[in-house]
Amino acid sequence: MEEMFLLNYPGVKKKILAGGTGPLPHFPPGTKLVFHFQTLLDSFERTVIDDSRLAGRPAEIFVGKMFKMEVWEPMLMSMRVGEVAEFWCDATHTGLYPIVSKGMRLIAQGKDPLEGQRHMCGMGNLFHYHSTGFPELDELMRNPQPLIFIMELLQVGDPLSYHRESWMMDKDEKLQTVPTLHMQGNALVKQKRFREAASKYKEAVLLLKTVQSRVSKGSGMK
Repeated sequence: MEEMFLLNYPGVKKKILAGGTGPLPHFPPGTKLVFHFQTLLDSFERTVIDDSRLAGRPAEIFVGKMFKMEVWEPMLMSMRVGEVAEFWCDATHTGLYPIVSKGMRLIAQGKDPLEGQRHMCGMGNLFHYHSTGFPELDELMRNPQPLIFIMELLQVGDPLSYHRESWMMDKDEKLQTVPTLHMQGNALVKQKRFREAASKYKEAVLLLKTVQSRVSKGSGMK
């Protein structure tokens, strides 16, 4: 099919590689989008930077939740379930991709996606390059450039049908969730489901660490 520009998104081209099924879904705020993606350099070799299939799990974003790669939301919302499409994005849309990629890679490894981040204030953020720990991502940070994304939309979830992810919660929601997770962990221990209980306790600890980290960063800016 012919390439076309996404409506209201200059600097993005779409090419459908495989058609999806059914009508175009509705995407109210909070809709969960589950998808596989490949990221390629816009070069003759089309070098693959990331592939969610190799990571062993699809990616997820939620409509209207300010995902760092903002352009991914309208890209996915232009697709039908089962559709595979190739998107070319110019450098104005790809500047934050190295940070997003690093976070997704750490999540796939079972690590904290904020691992290794240092807090910086003022103009230092604009001129200081952090090392992501991945040379190919560091190069993209130093030299923002167009990228190609091949997306396959796997699932469109009802906004009310999913467990609320911790990164979508504000501080108060996280603090309110901790006792619930602790009680769930205790109940699982009584059922001798120790691995699941440990997961609940770990989730509670991570929520507390996240809140504590943000509070300490905020106090350090005074």
